[in-house]
Amino acid sequence: MILLKMLFQAVLYSGTLAGHYPRNTPVKFRADSGLQDGDSAKANLTGGFYDSGNNIKFTFTTAYTMTLLSWTVMEYQSKYADIGELDHVKDIIRWGSDYMLKVFIPPNSTAGSNLTLYSQVGSTISNNNEPNDISCWQRPEDMKYERLVSICDGSASDLAGEIVAALSAASMVFIEDKDYSGRLVQAAERVYEAITKEDPTKQGTYSMVDACGKQARMLYNSTSYKDELAWGATWLFLATKKADYLAIATAMFISAKSDESSFDKGILYWNNKLNAVEVLLTGIRYFHDPGFPHEDVLKLSSNSTDSLMCSYLFNKYFSRTHGGLIILKPDNEPLLQYAATASFLSKLYSDYLDHLKISGASCKTDEFSVAKLRDFATSQVKYILGQNPMKVSYLVGYGDKFPVQVHHRSASIPWDNRHYSCDDGKGWLNSKEPNPQVLLGAMVGGPDTNDNFIDQRTNQRFTEPNIASNAGLVAALIALQDPPYKSHNIKNSLWGWT
Repeated sequence: MILLKMLFQAVLYSGTLAGHYPRNTPVKFRADSGLQDGDSAKANLTGGFYDSGNNIKFTFTTAYTMTLLSWTVMEYQSKYADIGELDHVKDIIRWGSDYMLKVFIPPNSTAGSNLTLYSQVGSTISNNNEPNDISCWQRPEDMKYERLVSICDGSASDLAGEIVAALSAASMVFIEDKDYSGRLVQAAERVYEAITKEDPTKQGTYSMVDACGKQARMLYNSTSYKDELAWGATWLFLATKKADYLAIATAMFISAKSDESSFDKGILYWNNKLNAVEVLLTGIRYFHDPGFPHEDVLKLSSNSTDSLMCSYLFNKYFSRTHGGLIILKPDNEPLLQYAATASFLSKLYSDYLDHLKISGASCKTDEFSVAKLRDFATSQVKYILGQNPMKVSYLVGYGDKFPVQVHHRSASIPWDNRHYSCDDGKGWLNSKEPNPQVLLGAMVGGPDTNDNFIDQRTNQRFTEPNIASNAGLVAALIALQDPPYKSHNIKNSLWGWT
């Protein structure tokens, strides 16, 4: 359908790499950076990805990004191969997975008896008015200020569960590399064992403990943890085929479902994986029915998935902008990240039904067809790519009109062999000129609920990209990448591998 090859040949993920910068990327305005990351905690936390337009590394969103990208490879690896981008997406996942192996210390190691997790590198809060990764507008290569590390214990259940999901899903992507795949899944099992042994009264979200998540609250405040525990256990089951993990996954799914907040209902993003768990459990029911004692829970998951699809398709559940963009969180812009994952889930589910030779499904009084799911998925991506009232493509570098003042430090400061201080950077932040570097393949925040968009670097809710949102767009694009490729060959999908 479009440009997925262009997206992967582009630079968003390459433009956000931290650590020793690889020399084989298309990005020529980046170099080594963050090589002392972790020093303040006596840990090696080099590598990974800068989250967005700032220079902070958040483990929570990085892990979610890697899980989602790995899921797309497991579902659509043949499509990636057909367009020549399988190795590229696997390189991105490998880079993130290598970092995931650094962000925890398992129990019973020489460092101590309790699980330790590193949730963040970089600061959102200043100490004594010192520069930090929010107040300082500076390329990561020029950073000289202290980069603090946020440290958690096993009570950060959501963070641990997301790390488990990322490691487990990636272990399946690299299944042909037995040593690396085994290392990933063994690490996932050790982390999950540690958090499931935690006193249930101490389980919670990483952002509720100051040492662990105070720095993250203003940007990525986690509001639940049971969805991540279900998410992690589901991926562990898929990676290991151990029935115990399915039992944990289904139990946590039921518990998370009972605690589901209306604030996040129907939405897949960094803070809520419950809908993704529903779809995965539905896939398990359809393609690997494990039988007793899971029938009732898996039936609940498939019914919930049908209801999720209805919520996307019928306006009585969620409203639309005048231009047709679904508004999943009206009080929480930017909107594109939610529309992208809704597009992915609806197209993926249509592929499941198509493989089963089911033409549609229903939820209470509403019915939907496979074709209607695909039309919805396509409509949201088309909106993102320029079929909207502003006639703007929100994917940088695609189309005749796209954002040129992207809120991104590396893209906005010239790459001219000069060092720029924090004060120097303010001039580039406030400049009215286009960025000197084009961050190809970056999906920005996008419009408001009235389809309005302001291409202004200082207005970050409109113009800032981030790795998690872009993973959702990648997922939607590869799912929709049908002609001339087959839609969904089950033998070459997640369900042919498990």
